[in-house]
Amino acid sequence: MCGIVGILGSHEVAPTLVESLRRLEYRGYDSAGIATVNSGKLERRRAVGKLVNLSDLLVHEPLPGKAGIGHTRWATHGAPSTTNAHPHRAGPVAVVHNGIIENYRELREELATHGITPQTETDTETVALMTQHLMDQGASATDAAMACIDKLEGAFALVFLFDGEEDLLVAARKGSPLAIGHGDGEMFVGSDAIALAPMTDQITYLEEGDRAVINRQGATITNAKGQRVNRDQQTIQMDAARVDKGGFKHFMAKEIAEQPTVLSGALSAYLDKDGISLPDPGLDFDKVERLVMVACGTAFYACLTAKYWFEQLAGIPVEVDIASEFRYREPPITKGTVALFVSQSGETADTLAALRYCAEKADKIVSVVNVPTSSIARESDLALPIHAGVEIGVASTKAFTCQLNVLLMLALEAAKSRGRMDSAEQAEVLETLRAMPGIFNVALQRGDAIRKAARQIAEARDVLFLGRGLMYPLALEGALKLKEISYIHAEAYASGELKHGPIALIDKTVPVVVMAPRDSLFDKTVSNMQEVMARGGKVCLITDAAGADAAGADVWQTIILPDVPEVLSPLLYALPAQLLAYHAADAKGTDVDQPRNLAKSVTVE
Repeated sequence: MCGIVGILGSHEVAPTLVESLRRLEYRGYDSAGIATVNSGKLERRRAVGKLVNLSDLLVHEPLPGKAGIGHTRWATHGAPSTTNAHPHRAGPVAVVHNGIIENYRELREELATHGITPQTETDTETVALMTQHLMDQGASATDAAMACIDKLEGAFALVFLFDGEEDLLVAARKGSPLAIGHGDGEMFVGSDAIALAPMTDQITYLEEGDRAVINRQGATITNAKGQRVNRDQQTIQMDAARVDKGGFKHFMAKEIAEQPTVLSGALSAYLDKDGISLPDPGLDFDKVERLVMVACGTAFYACLTAKYWFEQLAGIPVEVDIASEFRYREPPITKGTVALFVSQSGETADTLAALRYCAEKADKIVSVVNVPTSSIARESDLALPIHAGVEIGVASTKAFTCQLNVLLMLALEAAKSRGRMDSAEQAEVLETLRAMPGIFNVALQRGDAIRKAARQIAEARDVLFLGRGLMYPLALEGALKLKEISYIHAEAYASGELKHGPIALIDKTVPVVVMAPRDSLFDKTVSNMQEVMARGGKVCLITDAAGADAAGADVWQTIILPDVPEVLSPLLYALPAQLLAYHAADAKGTDVDQPRNLAKSVTVE
């Protein structure tokens, strides 16, 4: 979602603000801007589109000052435009904001009684206008900001900058993440530690409801009750915050290629010589009567895959729900239920809301996240990091395979604990799992065949994906990836559903991607594939060598992967799904890393 940066520095901040915002580009945005205070005077510059447009503007209209705030906006209220871009200013105050102010209409009505009218379509401008109004009534900058925050409803991260105040930032966090960085006579604020990494490795994460008054000597933090609190200062790993492409054309290509190395590290974090090692406090799987799994987007498909693992391997009934539906359905949470939440960022608004719904009802809250310091991780009884490292591309790749890895190990441990798998059987699966990074490398070497198929798929308007069993969620993920970055309409179905409607779509213009290793369901899937081919459909079959031999030579395109045990196939088959989407998007010339209308971390509803 939107990106926030604030700096109280000892040097000119405009270049650093822009560079920090560039490190947040992966979150998705459609306009950008900065504001500074110089010799007591507050000024701002804003531009629509990519950050290069803001950089060009600053060449012609420089913005001096050693105190400033910056923002990349992903439009919610109001179309992308210079007028609607952040920072928003009202008289002596400028504001940057992530999130949504739900009661902005009521606040506008209150301001209207004082003759104050907005100039933009945004909810954020209301914050600036209200703060200005309170200052006009005699409140100090800090008191006016705090009083304004008291009036706000919704989810937000806010940073205020004031005319005449070159050593003051006011920040607040409710629902949307915000972090404070500590320097030597300098202080920083960011919506993501990545933005602050070049300036400091000392980070304090604000907690829900926190507010901070910041000057160059430090920050005074109060909680939601107005009580002064101390929040831990943490050292972040600078290597984890690098955001360079490493010679690849796109971040997505780099992150796909990183998966063998990343998976190796993720395995090391959870495997020792005796088997699977989970962090404390662990789970007593014998007492788990039901598992509820909640997520959004790609993480939801990881949960759908894990449903097969938990039910087939461990015999645990599993319900999987989309977070935005779960939270409003208000499902009953019965005794013996463990609620498990999956989120790359750990800040996904709907997933966090669903977690909070379950917090007092479920026996235990478990999260699978890529950011151990995130809100979802901190509010869980057990947080399991996926160890994917920073993922910049909006379309998730390495985070997905690392989510699958952690969920599989949970299922394997549950199977052993519940007596459905003995130590020898588990060890056999783990032996192959340990070899998966090498198998990934082999699969990535099949890139030419995948690129060839993708370039032909790129010419289609519609694509179908089919899969059975563990391949059905992978088909869903493959269709999502293609939609996200190539803008080709794609749908996925369980192969057995083909005759129940989707087969009506089949003709020679609609490629059908069939994901079918030679597993226990292969013969049934091939029957569905033959139904497609009999109607002139073009089949792109993703399978192993045995599957390719059994399918025959009449298949339009065949992508052959290494042979792996059925239980591990989702990890491997994620790679061609990602590469098909990547090469199709690259062939079409779309913005692979920052596809239109999408954001990496969805921190608003």
